[in-house]
Parts: sequence; C-alpha cells; structure tokens
Amino acid sequence: MELICDYMKDGDLCRKLNHLTRKTFGFDFEGWVAGGYCEGDYIPYSFLENGRMVSNVSANRMHFMQKGVKRDYIQIGTVMTDQAYRRQGLARELMEHVIRRYEGRCDGIYLFADLGALDFYRGMGFAEGVQYRYRLKPEAWVRDASARPFLPVDSKDGQIRQRYTDAVRKSVVNSALEQVNKFGLQMFYTADLSNVYYADDIDCFAVLENEGDRCFLQSIVCKKYLSMKDILPRIRGEQSGLLLGFTPCGEDCGLFEAELFDGGDDYRLFYRGKALEDMEKEKLYFPQLSHA
Repeated sequence: MELICDYMKDGDLCRKLNHLTRKTFGFDFEGWVAGGYCEGDYIPYSFLENGRMVSNVSANRMHFMQKGVKRDYIQIGTVMTDQAYRRQGLARELMEHVIRRYEGRCDGIYLFADLGALDFYRGMGFAEGVQYRYRLKPEAWVRDASARPFLPVDSKDGQIRQRYTDAVRKSVVNSALEQVNKFGLQMFYTADLSNVYYADDIDCFAVLENEGDRCFLQSIVCKKYLSMKDILPRIRGEQSGLLLGFTPCGEDCGLFEAELFDGGDDYRLFYRGKALEDMEKEKLYFPQLSHA
C-alpha cells in the first residue's frame, strides 16, 4: 500500500481520484481542474494498491477573516474508501496522518460529516459543533421597484464570465466569516454560472437559488463593500422569505433572525482547535459555498 499526496497536477492520478470520487459520491473534479480552478489549496492524501486508488482523505487550506481576525483552518473533505477495501482502517490511518501533518500548524481542523459517520469522527477526537443560520425578518424585506434588479448572467458571454471570475478573486469581505481564498471552491460550485446574477449599477454578483417560496442568497461577490440594504431591494420574485448562506456583518445583523443550525438532514460539524469553539459563541455560519 503506497501513500501519495498533493498530486492534482498529475493527470493519471487525478483520473484515479475522479474514478473513486464518482463511485463514492457521484461527482468528480475533472471540469474543475480543466477549468484552471484548482490552485493548490485542495490536497488529497490517498492510498494506492497495485495502481488502484483505494482510499482518500483531502485537506483544504481555508483562510478566513473571522470577525476581523485572520484564521487559517484545514477543512477535511472527500473522505472515501473503495467498497472492496472498507473496514480495514484505511480512512482512519489517512485521517490520523492528516491530523499529525496540520495540527499545531493552523488554527483548527474541521469537517462536515455524513450522518452515517458520526461515531467515526467522535472516535477520532473531534468535537461536535453547531452553527447559526440567518433568516431575513419579514418586515426587513422592503420591495423597491426603482432599484435595478439582479439579473441572471449569460453563461455564453465571455466578458461577463471574466468579470465574475475576476470579482471572485478580488472580492472584499462581505460577511462576518469570509473565506479569503474562495476562488477554487466558489468556482467549483458556480463555474457554469447557472445561479449567478449581476446588478450592473453596483457592479455586484449574487449567487441565488429559489427553494419553493423562499430565496436562498448563497454568496455576494463585489469589489467594494455593500450593505444588505443595498442588496435586498434588487432581489426580485414572489418569494416570501430569504435565507443567507453566510453570516451577515454586524451592521446588517439587525435585519436577520439567527437560528441554531446543526446541519439538519445533511451533515454535522466536527472540529478540533480552540479557535473553532468560538463559532457557536459568535453565532457564525461557515459560508455555504466554502463546503469541501
């Protein structure tokens, strides 16, 4: 069994990682790598046997501004083992290797665990945490027909695509917990531009999804800070509510209701490191588009 790591520039090894990822989760990294969005912050640690990739744990370097304080975290993701090699302790061995590699060299390690793997992460010494999610107060959503709306972008328009990718790279801090090195993960989720909207008069992009009668504002991308009071009147539609995929900045918090969120039916947050204990006390939410 051979341990390999940090090989995203190796086409053959990437294909093996993609194969295992497709089998396990139903997606792969092929388009993300080919598009030039993988820039070295995603670091896989994998076991090979006879040229076959059989297990993987990936470390993601995450640089945040956390209420004005710089934090360097490691987010663990893509934890998987080929079905024929499970129950041999391979994922545990890789996890222990990653923890030894990064613990003490960053402000904390965290991950979003599948509900079926909670005991595994508890056994690895991770603490279970919660976050706070933000919902717009009904009275705070003031409609303004005079405000120019966010409009969907044309994915075939090369200029608007370039404007968006440039804005992602240079975006200012627009939330209380903002990923600074967001380019790779933001583009993993939005490279097809299907949920990307633009308001040209304020030169601002928004990643929006409609969930029934509710709007989900996942991300704001712009080169100068904008208050939510500048953003909200530009969101059109018949939605009766709005949910944020990030933590609003202090001056905007009064517009929103904070609700305790444990991940629901999707995941549970696990962490190691004192700095991450502040997540619950500070009522923070890891940006939706920062999940690895």
